[in-house]
Amino acid sequence: TRKSESFKASAAQPASDFATPDLPSTPKRRRKDAATSIAPPITPTPTQVGLMTASYSTGDIDDATPPPFVADRPAEPHQTNAPLKTPGGSRLVTYSNEVIDSSPSKTGVPRPTTTTSHLLEEACAHLINTDPRLKPVIEKHHCRIFSPEGLAEEVDPFRSLSSGIMAQQVSGAAAKSIKNKFVGLFNPAPADAKEGSQQAVSFPTPAQVAACEVPFLRQAGLSGRKAEYIKGLAEKFVGGDLSAEMLIKASDEEVLEKLMAVRGLGKWSVEMFACFGLKRMDVFSTGDLGVQRGMAALVGKDVAKLKAKGGKWKYMSEQDMLEHSAKFAPYRSLFMWYMWRIEDVNVDAIQNS
Repeated sequence: TRKSESFKASAAQPASDFATPDLPSTPKRRRKDAATSIAPPITPTPTQVGLMTASYSTGDIDDATPPPFVADRPAEPHQTNAPLKTPGGSRLVTYSNEVIDSSPSKTGVPRPTTTTSHLLEEACAHLINTDPRLKPVIEKHHCRIFSPEGLAEEVDPFRSLSSGIMAQQVSGAAAKSIKNKFVGLFNPAPADAKEGSQQAVSFPTPAQVAACEVPFLRQAGLSGRKAEYIKGLAEKFVGGDLSAEMLIKASDEEVLEKLMAVRGLGKWSVEMFACFGLKRMDVFSTGDLGVQRGMAALVGKDVAKLKAKGGKWKYMSEQDMLEHSAKFAPYRSLFMWYMWRIEDVNVDAIQNS
């Protein structure tokens, strides 16, 4: 805060040859303007999640893909509801025509229970019916991630997971810069390219990255450890341990187990990818402090007072989080999204409604 440079007016000058100097006073505090209410960001989670989930219009060097055509598709809360892109460029969805016409025993996936046009609507209705206190926050914040438009966005699993690793423990600007440099390593400008001209670029495939040495990948600004993680992730895709097909057919538990076996992907990172990348509707992260804080506010706890408390579970215990969230299944991903929003709504009004 800048100190005031004003002084009190001096007393009347005495009749003498010397003027009495002004005496300094305690600076007056400048009145602060009332804090303005800032709307929460479109993506509620930290930079890492934003880099994993954003597919269009992010300004990233490899985001030239136009917005998707929104077509209604079969959907199921416990399955991958996002279209996935394979390294070969093909597009996979959980419920193709072949899957719909076959029995679950042959396809390995349960029959769909709804469609992408109705999934968000049904999920919101379930949350409100389970706990009417959520109605104000749901009415105030539209969740585009699970909307028909959000579910239409194509996701490249390798690109999303690699972007998440790049974003670990760095600012949003730094993560974006690293990603653009990383993409640039595999899309060098032609020798005859004119200055200022733009060329179409794409995120490298797992095979391209797996074939590179760590020092080459570090030229993008990655630490040695992150470069190793991304190279190892690429090798998992090349070797078949990970694939778009697996992420389409696997259960929620299998997705978490497979991805957490990859170096550089912790439990929280995997949960965020399963939820906001794959668009699986029943993922719940007890390790997210924002979710924990939002749940504490919803049940009437003094969040401001608990903030000073130490420990990982200062707002609510893990057991309480699991027990309270269970009733919102199979839409706990959406419930989690609204817990990030809950403190932007008048909590007293929610508790009294």
